[in-house]
Amino acid sequence: MSAVEAPNFAVLLGPYIAHVSGDGVPRFLALLERGAAERYRDWARELPRLAAGLFACAEREDRIADTVEKAFAISPELERHITEPLPRARDAYYEAFAGHATLDQLRIQADAERQGAAAWRGIASQHEDEAVCEALERCARLEEENADWLDSVLDAEPGTSPARADPRSRASP
Repeated sequence: MSAVEAPNFAVLLGPYIAHVSGDGVPRFLALLERGAAERYRDWARELPRLAAGLFACAEREDRIADTVEKAFAISPELERHITEPLPRARDAYYEAFAGHATLDQLRIQADAERQGAAAWRGIASQHEDEAVCEALERCARLEEENADWLDSVLDAEPGTSPARADPRSRASP
């Protein structure tokens, strides 16, 4: 059985993130987290036996978005600006899963969660406000909690293969 190839989401989403000013990047990523939460809800409907855990993952994604939105206040003008590239970024994210069986999609998502944790820590490393850094660390841990849950479930599922991430996939955007 061949391994699932997990993309480098920082590279995949980089062209869309590049259209967002530095102050808006965390909020843009929070919107992508909300998209991931919706994706988890879709998977929960598709896989009823895993629904409780998938809905819990969706809740954690929403908590990440809520935390980032509170930590990074932006103007209504910047809010409108960051929503412009969002549909194309979400399409690119969804395309990364196209053609894969649902359980393999979850394997890719587990890697995406670890990449997300690295991204939040990367943003925190460039921020001076200790409260914001602590909030971003909580976000990183929520990402890892999702990844760990996905890994544990998938390791027990027959017919899934481990994700093979590009070594650069751990880099923050």
